[in-house]
Amino acid sequence: QLRLVESGGGSVQPGGSLRLSCSVSEGTFLNYGIGWFRQAPGKEREGVGCVHTSSGTANVADSVKGRFTITGNSVKKSIDLQMDSLRPDDTAIYYCAADRLCWSDPKNFNFWGQGIQVTVSS
Repeated sequence: QLRLVESGGGSVQPGGSLRLSCSVSEGTFLNYGIGWFRQAPGKEREGVGCVHTSSGTANVADSVKGRFTITGNSVKKSIDLQMDSLRPDDTAIYYCAADRLCWSDPKNFNFWGQGIQVTVSS
């Protein structure tokens, strides 16, 4: 059983940066794929990136490649999402989720955080 807590969301102007953090407050940190997903109003939930906490293998979606970076910190027991060059279409609720692997389909993730709002607007 894992408990995931997101932090770091908020509002920013286009071109700005935010750093989201997903902390594992209960349960083990290792041997999980922990990913970030987002859902904008009226749209399906989409994957942003994922890190496997044991291998360190990380990937990000093509839609954010070059702008977003995902990293794991085993000391802090967190997965951070650094978001740079933010655009209005990055506005969404961002969720972190965990399962044994970094599945491409969010439906395969069993543990979810509560979500955090990111708004990019001038």
